[in-house]
Amino acid sequence: MNTGYYHNKKHSPDWVLLLAYLFLVVFGWFNIYSSAIEPDSPVIFDISQKYGMQFIWLCTSLVLGILILYIINPNTYEAIAPVLYVFILLLLIAVIFVGRDVNGSRSWFEIGPVKFQPAELSKISTSLLLAYTMSKFNFHLDNMKDAATIACIILIPMATIVLEKETGSALVYAGFIFMLFRQGLSGWFLSFGFLMIFLFVLTMVSSPLVAIVCAFGIHLLIVGLASRNLSIAFLVNVLICILLAVIRPLSEWIMNMGSTATDAIASVDIDMNTRALEAESNILEKQDLVFGVLKPEVLAILLIVPAFVWLYLNCIRKRLHFIKYLAISLVSSIIIIFSVNFIFENVLQAHQRARIENLLGITEDLHGIGYNVFQSKIAIGSGGWIGKGFLNGTQTKFNFVPEQSTDFIFCTVGEEWGFLGSLFLVAVYMTLIIRLIILAERQNSKFAMIYGYCVACCLFMHVFINMGMTMGLLPVIGIPLPFLSYGGSSMWSFTILLAIFVKLDMENKRKMYY
Repeated sequence: MNTGYYHNKKHSPDWVLLLAYLFLVVFGWFNIYSSAIEPDSPVIFDISQKYGMQFIWLCTSLVLGILILYIINPNTYEAIAPVLYVFILLLLIAVIFVGRDVNGSRSWFEIGPVKFQPAELSKISTSLLLAYTMSKFNFHLDNMKDAATIACIILIPMATIVLEKETGSALVYAGFIFMLFRQGLSGWFLSFGFLMIFLFVLTMVSSPLVAIVCAFGIHLLIVGLASRNLSIAFLVNVLICILLAVIRPLSEWIMNMGSTATDAIASVDIDMNTRALEAESNILEKQDLVFGVLKPEVLAILLIVPAFVWLYLNCIRKRLHFIKYLAISLVSSIIIIFSVNFIFENVLQAHQRARIENLLGITEDLHGIGYNVFQSKIAIGSGGWIGKGFLNGTQTKFNFVPEQSTDFIFCTVGEEWGFLGSLFLVAVYMTLIIRLIILAERQNSKFAMIYGYCVACCLFMHVFINMGMTMGLLPVIGIPLPFLSYGGSSMWSFTILLAIFVKLDMENKRKMYY
C-alpha cells in the first residue's frame, strides 16, 4: 500500500493549484457570459460571441496544460530559456512596426481571426531566463556583474513594452523585485522603490519643493538613526512641520492684503494718482519677490539641508559603510522629483495622464476619462453583501461599464456575487499565490524555486493592479485579471506560466520519492 501511495503521489500534480486554476477559469467563463450575453445569442457555447470564444480558449488552454504536465520533458524549459527569451524579445520589437493599433498601442499581432499579444508571453520567457541565470552555481546578487545582468533581463522587455505604449503590462515586471528580495536583494532596494513612488505622487499633487523637503526629511531621519542622533533629526523635522504650518498661511494672508491694496488703488482715478499708483505697484512687486523667494518650502530646505549635512558627516567619520548608498538614494530622489514633469508629459500617453490626474483628484471627469471607474464602483457597491445574483446585474446588463468582460471583469463579480463572493475570489487568488510560494520553498532545484517565485510575482501584480484600478484605488492601465478576463493571449500565457511550475514541482517530487 505504501508503495502504491508513493507511486501515485510522485506522479500527481499539486491539487490545490489545479483546483484553484479550474475554479478561476470556469468562474471567469460564467462571468464573461453574464457580462456579454446577447438576447439573440443566449447559448453559452455560441462561438460568435465572447463567451463562446472564451470556451474555446479554455479548452485549448487545458490541452496546453496537459501537454506541459504529461508530454514535454521538464528539463526542456531550462535548456530553451535563453533562446525563448531572445525569440519573444524579437516578437516584442517586431510588433512595434507591424502590429495592429489597438487604442493607441501597437502590441497585437493579427493573423486572420486570431490575435495575440507577445507581451503576455514575455512574462514566461523572462521568468524562465531569470530562473536559468540565477540558478547558476557561481551567481551572486552581490556581484555587480550578476546584478547588472538581472537588471538587463528585466528592463529590456519592460522598455520594449513601454515603446509599444503598453505601460500597464510593463509595470508587471516591477513585481520581480519581490523574487529578488527573496534571493538576497537588500530590503533597502524595496524601500527605495516605494520612496520613489511616494515622491513621484507627492510631486504631482503638490510641488517639487514640497517633495524635496520630504525627501530630505526622510533621509535625515535615517542618517540620524545611523549616527545615533535620532532626537536631533526628529526635532528638525518637527520644526519643519511647524514652519510649513505657520509661514504658509501667514504669507498667503500678506499676499491677499497686497492684492486688496492693489484693487483699492486701481479704483481711484489714474490721472490723479499716477505717481502713487507706480510707487504702490513697486512696493507690491518687491513684496511678491520677497515672498516668492522666502516660501516656507525654501526656508524649510535652508534649515533641513545643514542638519542633514552635519549628521551625514558624522556618519562618514564613523565609517558607516552604507552611507554612500544613502547619498545615492537622496540624489536619485531629487532626480526623480525633477523628472516627474518630463515622464508625465513625454512617457505617458494622454489618456494615461488623464486617468492618473483623475485618480489623484487633480481633475474630475465622471463623464469622460473617469467614467469607467465611476461606473465600476457603482456596480461593485450595488452588489451589497451577497450580490444581485447570476445574470441579474443591472450595470452589467445595460453596458454601463465599458470593457466589462476584459479589464473590468471584477466589477461583474462585485455586482452579481456581492462582497462575500468578491472576498471568496480574493481568497482563491491568495490561496493560489501562497501555495506557489510554499511549493517554491520546497523545491530541491534552484531553477524551479526561482521560477515558482516569478510565477507568484506575476500573478500577484496582475491581481493587485487589476482589482485596484477596478475599485478606483489605482489608475486604469488596462491589464487582465488572471484566468477571469476575456482573451486567448492572457488565458494561454497564464496557463503555460502556471503549468510549467506544476510540472517542475511534479519532477521535484518524483526525484524525492526515488
